[in-house]
Amino acid sequence: MSVTRPSIPLDPSSEERETYFDREREKLIEEISSGFEELMTHANVLNRKLEEVYGVGKEFTTVAKLWGRFSALIRDQQTEMALNPEPGVPGTGGANFGASVAGR
Repeated sequence: MSVTRPSIPLDPSSEERETYFDREREKLIEEISSGFEELMTHANVLNRKLEEVYGVGKEFTTVAKLWGRFSALIRDQQTEMALNPEPGVPGTGGANFGASVAGR
């Protein structure tokens, strides 16, 4: 048993209903398309912001490594000064500045 649609509408208002249906369908398709376009725009903005955050993070990585090296250098100097009981001025090449001034 197959259902066939008559080629000529029996009810004159059915043509109006199809037209109304078509208009509503087109309106909904437009709204959906507009929504997808807005969604894509917001997704692109989010993507750009995430790339900016990632870029800033990479910039701080370099600075963090530099500060880490500086901290390690200071820690090594403090350890060296604690192990070396001679008084002196750091960065003078191991010269005993205190002894040379006191000896005058």
